[in-house]
Amino acid sequence: MNFKEKWQSQIAQIVSPSNLPTDPSPFLLDQRKRYTSENCLVVQPDSVEKIQNLVRFCAEHRLPIVPQGGNTGLVGGSLANGAIVLNMSKLNRIREINLADNSLTADAGCILQDIQAAAQQANRFFPLSLASEGSCQIGGNIACNAGGLNVLRYGTMRDLVIGLEVVLPNGEIVSHLQPLHKNTTAYELKHLFIGSEGTLGIITGATLKLFAPPQAQATAWVGVNDIQAAVQLLSQMKNHFAERLCSFELISEFALKLSAQYSNLAQPVQAAWHVLIELTDSLPRDDLGDVLAQYLYENGYENSVLAQSEQTRRDFWALRENISASQRVLGANIKHDIAVPIAKVADFVADCERDLWQHYPQIQLVVFGHLGDGSLHYNTFFPEVLNNDVYQFEDAVNAIVYENVLKNQGTIAAEHGIGSLKRHWLPRVRSADEIALMWAIKRQLDPHHLFNPNKLLPEN
Repeated sequence: MNFKEKWQSQIAQIVSPSNLPTDPSPFLLDQRKRYTSENCLVVQPDSVEKIQNLVRFCAEHRLPIVPQGGNTGLVGGSLANGAIVLNMSKLNRIREINLADNSLTADAGCILQDIQAAAQQANRFFPLSLASEGSCQIGGNIACNAGGLNVLRYGTMRDLVIGLEVVLPNGEIVSHLQPLHKNTTAYELKHLFIGSEGTLGIITGATLKLFAPPQAQATAWVGVNDIQAAVQLLSQMKNHFAERLCSFELISEFALKLSAQYSNLAQPVQAAWHVLIELTDSLPRDDLGDVLAQYLYENGYENSVLAQSEQTRRDFWALRENISASQRVLGANIKHDIAVPIAKVADFVADCERDLWQHYPQIQLVVFGHLGDGSLHYNTFFPEVLNNDVYQFEDAVNAIVYENVLKNQGTIAAEHGIGSLKRHWLPRVRSADEIALMWAIKRQLDPHHLFNPNKLLPEN
């Protein structure tokens, strides 16, 4: 008897039969069709109480639980084997919008785009913005400490969460959803769960920060000769425009070419490297675009185009956001979600490119990302291997990329987390004492290692 057959009837009584999907297959395969969960039972509880009851049952019978949001992850974070796959999609209510505290409280299964829309309807702004925002869930965003396009001005999810509601591995609940903007009483426990990838608790609700909606925007596409010129421009603009600088995206020539063909849009300028810049202001003003254009011209960045209409602005952002989709035309690829200090981005790209081409002269590199916070999507293609057979090169390619990341004082995970893909690299990024402390926390909260086992932390 397999796992599903053994436990399905008892678990159906706990969460109700209607919360067991008739076709679980979409929840057992990741979006890249790389990771498949085996011998699992998928459940979709529609209340926090049912999640608590399910966790208590699993704790009693020592059944592993793998929480799953929108299933948009890239590192095998919701991969399972002989476990409960706890999909959060039915826990999807906007619970409260509090304008006095500029906060929104939502279930963890809410789609990010729905949270953005709810904030907009209340004349507020929730700044997290990702390519997957139409399908990713806020609980998963918090569990991976997502960043996205607006980190430069608003920070990561860690900066956007006021309070959390979390079900612990014993079924008890820790809930601090009140919108307190100051609370200095002892340890701030919410930070244990932000970025923990479901290994310490199941996030069921969150209170999030809202902001004033932008009343003015100015968007420009700038061509530069090299990354160092882009870094210099970023430094100058941070000092000049301060908090109005919202996004500063770096795009390689090859990445732009792919996206332009895929999007059926013309390249705004010709250059070796490209920067997409956006300024925002919470006050209405008609001159923000003129101010940006004049600043670029006066500082020698004449190979640039200012978005003169909303349609042009959308086209610029489509070129940036469609890079990921355009890569699928090339086939399977080995992805890297990394970050280095901004001052070292140019060195990293040059060093890594040199080392990769030395070992793989045929390799193609698609480089783009959020230069404003030093994080890059560094993706590698082998033109002669366009399917999942490319992963035979993954360990060797990762070793080259990550060694260069570490040499330049960076990190192997900036947005997508560690999951099962990168856990063996964690000791190269975190010290032995740090990992021992992480394991101590894990054992204290989850002594039977039931929550998302074999993820994030390396073998102990």
